[in-house]
Amino acid sequence: MVTLSINDQSVQLTAADDTRLLWVLRDHLGMTGTKFGCGMGLCGACTVHVDGEAVRSCITPVSSIAGKKLTTIEGIGGTGIGKVVQDAWLALNVPQCGYCQAGQIMSATALLKTKPEPSDADIDAAMTGNICRCGTYPRIRAAIKQAAAVKR
Repeated sequence: MVTLSINDQSVQLTAADDTRLLWVLRDHLGMTGTKFGCGMGLCGACTVHVDGEAVRSCITPVSSIAGKKLTTIEGIGGTGIGKVVQDAWLALNVPQCGYCQAGQIMSATALLKTKPEPSDADIDAAMTGNICRCGTYPRIRAAIKQAAAVKR
């Protein structure tokens, strides 16, 4: 039995310690907002927050997050900065196919928590490894800048 704190709610479930967090979210809990992309932590589609830090859930064993606070795309809009980022994403029509966008939003939100006024270099560093096959990178950067401006 594993007890997790997900989006400010305590959840108990049965899963092997080495089960990847992504599969616990999707298969055990039905939280399908976090996407499977590569399974190796390289594409960013599976990004969630563990204690406020962006983490690739496809390579994170569920046992490693016991006692930590997990936030997924389903809960990020309930945070001040998460709501601002999601609003910027919508205002600037960032998604094209949308598949990678949950991971993009999670990484952008983690960035703005630590760097409320990020430079282009900060954005590049934080978003490296979040792949968008549709190439919406200019709109992603613009949305991050807009969210930062709104938070000021």
